[in-house]
Amino acid sequence: MKRFWDNAVLLLGTGLGIGWIPVAPGTFGTLWGLPLVWGIQQFPLPIQCLVIIGLFIIGIPICGRSAKLMGTDDPGGVVFDEIAAMPIVFLVTPLTWPTAIFGFLWFRVFDILKPPPASRLEKMHGGLGIMADDSMAGIYAAVALWGTAKIWGLETLV
Repeated sequence: MKRFWDNAVLLLGTGLGIGWIPVAPGTFGTLWGLPLVWGIQQFPLPIQCLVIIGLFIIGIPICGRSAKLMGTDDPGGVVFDEIAAMPIVFLVTPLTWPTAIFGFLWFRVFDILKPPPASRLEKMHGGLGIMADDSMAGIYAAVALWGTAKIWGLETLV
């Protein structure tokens, strides 16, 4: 039974296996987050916030256990954190084709560069650290996307 649960956790932690892609699994995990954003945005803002909080909470044990099963502290193949952070990016900006492109790019920039405090959050132990740094990157990307959308009028383009 333990093996079943470990396999289920790995399946979730790797974004239904997308994390096993040998090149840039975090990038593919980020893309995988866009359909999740679309689904979440069908609900009112308070529900969106609850879903984001729920994803963060369940992501801690999923990412922590997946990392342990993969044998490293923060393996690239664990992409649940990228997937779960994408709804944060679009919390204040509606998802359209142009915002999807810019939101994706902004998130990848902040996820890779990890400006403080994201770089410090990444050093937290286990699943909490895995989830926290990407959530912070999501917050940075949300602000950058909102500004980009306002300056260029991206919300009105479909």
